[in-house]
Amino acid sequence: MKTAPERFQAWLNAPEGTRLEFKTASNRYDFEDLVDYCVALANEGGGAIILGVTDRRPRQVVGSAAFAEPGRTEAGLHQRLGHRIPVEEFFHEGKRVLIVHVPARLPGTAWQHKGRFLKRAGDELTVLSGEELRTIFAETGPDFSAEICLAATLADLDPAAVADFRTRWARTAANPRIATWDDRQTLADAELLIEGRLTYAALILFGTRAALGRHLAQAEIVFEYRSSEASGPAADRAEYREGFFLCQDALWQKINLRNDRQSYQDGLFRYDIPTFDETAVREALLNAVAHRDYRLGGSVFVRQYARRLELVSPGGFPPGITTENIVDQQNPRNRRLAEALAKGGLIERSGQGMNLMVERAIRQSKALPSFAGTAAHEVRLTLEGTVRDPAFVRYLERLGEERLATFSTHDFLTLAAIAADAPLTNTLRERLPGLVEAGAIESQGRGRGVRYLLSRSLHATLGKKGTYTRKRGLDHETNKALIEKHLRDNADEGAPLSELCQVLPALSESSVQRLLAELKKEGRVELRGLRRWGRWHPIMPKTLKPTSNASGL
Repeated sequence: MKTAPERFQAWLNAPEGTRLEFKTASNRYDFEDLVDYCVALANEGGGAIILGVTDRRPRQVVGSAAFAEPGRTEAGLHQRLGHRIPVEEFFHEGKRVLIVHVPARLPGTAWQHKGRFLKRAGDELTVLSGEELRTIFAETGPDFSAEICLAATLADLDPAAVADFRTRWARTAANPRIATWDDRQTLADAELLIEGRLTYAALILFGTRAALGRHLAQAEIVFEYRSSEASGPAADRAEYREGFFLCQDALWQKINLRNDRQSYQDGLFRYDIPTFDETAVREALLNAVAHRDYRLGGSVFVRQYARRLELVSPGGFPPGITTENIVDQQNPRNRRLAEALAKGGLIERSGQGMNLMVERAIRQSKALPSFAGTAAHEVRLTLEGTVRDPAFVRYLERLGEERLATFSTHDFLTLAAIAADAPLTNTLRERLPGLVEAGAIESQGRGRGVRYLLSRSLHATLGKKGTYTRKRGLDHETNKALIEKHLRDNADEGAPLSELCQVLPALSESSVQRLLAELKKEGRVELRGLRRWGRWHPIMPKTLKPTSNASGL
């Protein structure tokens, strides 16, 4: 995200309000404070946090040394909050300014940090009131999972499932006292029991088969294994109409029964990659349960094929979510249910299920998760299991877990696009400098003509050193050949520099000039005329004239 100088100047003259927050931060700025201000600003409609500028008018640009590596700061914000928050390095009259572009919250959602839903109050931060939160959450209609099931009682819940939830919650919250609570206190503190009445979220998580059959029969997951694409009865079928805490492990075990391993060799070592990654599968199941529309009567279907897994859940995407922003935005349809799953540690980083699925697919060189076939009445998610390039997996492993842990989802997407020679979106292009610094990719050329390719060490890992040499060298010689061909085609009139820049629009003018200098040094082209009247011409090879011998024959 790039800020125009004119816009920055307008910000300097604007009052500090709902869209802008200025911080002097000459030397440093606390990361936890930055996280809190991002939360507050998002809850107020989004805007920009600007470091390196005094907060009172007339404002002075003092510059900031805070967060020397903006890419890592952006990755840290994404990991902490589960939202993409671009961090831009901007220079004003030679002084470094950091601009944090905070998006607005989605309708019906509020951002929080460490359990606090924040807003600004003058120069301080405070929490949103209960009434303000209720107003926000009501923007997209009532939360079905928080509604009371009047006919349900505690006897409709499986005590073992509630006990499992309590144990997980105590571990997640690092609070051993939670493990000492009884079922009623556990459910009440998780807001699954309201004034002695059970919510639908409690039934979805802990309900017995009989209870769900009476009160919420659609809270069912149907598993099918199909050995081929042919229609007809499934080779294996199982129906799970019970609380998610009762069936989640059984579902994974059913899938894992036919989970073969794809092997590859790395020197003396042999590695196996599972066709179906447990982390990705469990996240996909969580998404299907947490975000489906329980007002619709259909079940969640999980269909397993030899090399792919398909999940179909009733109801389209939640409001504000599309295939384009699903990696960066989260909007749980069933908030109370999602909050309980987070307390139980099943949603490790709130709303990060899609990010984890994408990252796992890239790290195992599998196709990205697909939502092809999704419509207003249902979401279709496909997880592909085929490992396409084991050598790419080997390279990522050799980068090391410590380095990979600093990569954002968009870093992984950028690496995958470069490896596949796919075009880069503007969002992915923003990740390039950080990946160069990390040694994962290399840049070639300068200015507008810069290109990026996987690093030399990567190609060595892939056993493709020749490919690396060809990609770096062939492009350069090809560009020279294109210039020379154009000049030969226009040998009589020649071509000015501006015309040759049109031949290679991806390169900057200085890059084209360097190519011409090389061609001139090699005796292949020459410049006739001076300055703007100069035109480049090819040097045509001289025709050899026949020689006569002394006898005149």
